Amino acid sequence: MSTATTTTNALPAELEELVVSGKLADNERIKGDSQLLRGTISEDLDVPLTGGFGSDNFQLIRFHGMYQQDDRDIRAERAEQKLEPLHTVMLRARLPGGVISPTQWLAIDDFAGSTTHAGSIRLTTRQTFQFHGVLKRDIKSMHQMLNRIGIDSIATAGDVNRNVLCTANPEQSELHSEAYEWAKKISEHLLPHTRAYAEIWLDGEKVESTKAEDEPILGTNYLPRKFKTTVVVPPHNDVDLHANDLNFVAIADNGKLVGFNVLVGGGLAMTHGDHATYPRTADELGFVPLADTLTVAGAVVTTQRDLGNRVNRKNAKTKYTIDRIGLDVFKQEVERRAELSFEPIRAYTLTGRGDAFGWTAGIDGKHNLTLFIENGRVFDFPNKPLKAGMAAIAKRHNGEFRLTANQNLIVAGVDSADKDAIETLARQHGLIDDNHSNQRKSAMACVSLPTCPLAMAEAERVLPQYVDRLEGLLAKHGIPEEAIIFRVTGCPNGCGRAMLAEVGLVGKGPGKYNLHLGGNFNGTRIPKLYQENMTEDALFDELDRLFGRWVSERNDGEHFGDFVVRAGVIAAVVVPKLDFYAE
Repeated sequence: MSTATTTTNALPAELEELVVSGKLADNERIKGDSQLLRGTISEDLDVPLTGGFGSDNFQLIRFHGMYQQDDRDIRAERAEQKLEPLHTVMLRARLPGGVISPTQWLAIDDFAGSTTHAGSIRLTTRQTFQFHGVLKRDIKSMHQMLNRIGIDSIATAGDVNRNVLCTANPEQSELHSEAYEWAKKISEHLLPHTRAYAEIWLDGEKVESTKAEDEPILGTNYLPRKFKTTVVVPPHNDVDLHANDLNFVAIADNGKLVGFNVLVGGGLAMTHGDHATYPRTADELGFVPLADTLTVAGAVVTTQRDLGNRVNRKNAKTKYTIDRIGLDVFKQEVERRAELSFEPIRAYTLTGRGDAFGWTAGIDGKHNLTLFIENGRVFDFPNKPLKAGMAAIAKRHNGEFRLTANQNLIVAGVDSADKDAIETLARQHGLIDDNHSNQRKSAMACVSLPTCPLAMAEAERVLPQYVDRLEGLLAKHGIPEEAIIFRVTGCPNGCGRAMLAEVGLVGKGPGKYNLHLGGNFNGTRIPKLYQENMTEDALFDELDRLFGRWVSERNDGEHFGDFVVRAGVIAAVVVPKLDFYAE
């Protein structure tokens, strides 16, 4: 039996026995044989007989920020015509902290409109944008266009550290601005060193780098599984830190950033029917001063690299490593590698997760306008040309755009003289709609069907009508201004973060969802499974009943998620297999 690890740091003898042994997952072979993520992608691009990539390259392109997909709505029709599925790729850009310039926006707007099958720009929960429906023949020109405007998609997918999130509105205070700078530094520090991206997509043109290809942090077999990192400015938890492997919570002294509380082991993905997989909140390791930030980031990643499970990918994420070896052992190994000891956690509070819609003032005398983008889909809908509106604003705006982890967009750094003009453009194009309820602004969904190969049920396409029904229920019970954190995902992989919602729907099959209840408003509690395989009507009939109880039995100002826990709604449901949810 082979040992499932690719260590660069020698492990202490007492930790060697904690390395999972057995037959390696096939992804380990793919990474090991890939010549540092090159594979035969270049050769595959020139194969005209298929619009897709071969089996190994199908996996390797993920490390370059892409997923191969096809339109499942027309898959059967194409099969009847003896055609292969309509293969395209989805690209996710690397955009630490979600910052993009108007010039960059106009370039991606042009590409999305002229080249992608979807014709839209998708803002994601990873605080970046995605192109959907790019044909094989257009992939290289897409990467070269991004390179010309200073953007890439390196390490936004695959077994690496992905796009680093940061609390939005970084110009709202000096602390936010500093936190954003650290998000960029962490992103750069944890990037792969391989030059494969530049060689394949940019014809050898290299983005300025002095890094060798030895991969000292990620290792030549990279990480056992995907890895997600955030920088958080309390009290706002808009990035949902508990959905991430590594989190740096900003700590200030007299308004000045002095260091970070470090939290590890969050994650939401699970597998239906596999009770060894589960969502989990992050654990606190301790506080580190600013000077040790990058050292600790590298130490956490290398610890997970060397001790993570390379045999069973379903149990390969950091949360399972910590549960398997113990938090104390994980912490001690991070300290050994970083050559430091964590200080005690410093006090911090998380109070909410939503974006602050409308205008806010920055410390620089300029203004920020947060726009609600339903589902993050920037497209010219009938009577609501959002994409054209954003292009018009980009042509007028001299500041920046900031994408949020809640799929919304901030027009940041607006001069006082431009406020009225930008708000007028936003209203003319439906980017500001005063009829949007608080509930609509508190809902979110993953992309799901028709393109995501993992999707079991609809998510993005049904969210608007599901919110309509929620709005109706809130009005029926006399609380139309209330809002619950409501999220829908097409599968249990966690992209829409339903497992941190007050009401989370997780796709189980066509038209069927598992209903999870009891997450809290500030995003620190995992909801519990309430009922399985529910149809839309059954879901909303049950929510109708529960909303009635909430209104009649709630404590003053009590959120729905807190009510169902306090009132025993969750505890009354016997689900023995979910003992790992116990608080």
